[in-house]
Amino acid sequence: MSFYVFRKPELGKKSQMAYLCPKPIYMTLMTMIILQAGSSMFSSILFPALMLAFFYFFFIRPQMKKQKEQNSFAASLKKGDDVVTTSGIIGQISKIEDNSITLEVENKMYIRVVSGAISKEMTDQFNAKQK
Repeated sequence: MSFYVFRKPELGKKSQMAYLCPKPIYMTLMTMIILQAGSSMFSSILFPALMLAFFYFFFIRPQMKKQKEQNSFAASLKKGDDVVTTSGIIGQISKIEDNSITLEVENKMYIRVVSGAISKEMTDQFNAKQK
């Protein structure tokens, strides 16, 4: 019967211990370690993949959907629409330019805002309460 010799280098040269292990047991141990490493590798890849899927479906995808709705809302704005800005200013669109919108807040009182400042959610809430 032949043996494999294992040494523990962390113990230092003076107190190195040699561990003898028969070859069949060594092969069995190595096979178990390789099999465990394979399943561990699968589970170590599976967990981050599940986390990425969780973040995509619960955070990224809904945000992309909301952004797409906001962009389509901004593209559909026209003169005469009642809108609410993200800061809560209510007005009626009087002029639409490239990147800015002029709102009439009161009679003959106009303010100019960036088109991204018009909030779809707040406008929908405001129009629902008006009806």
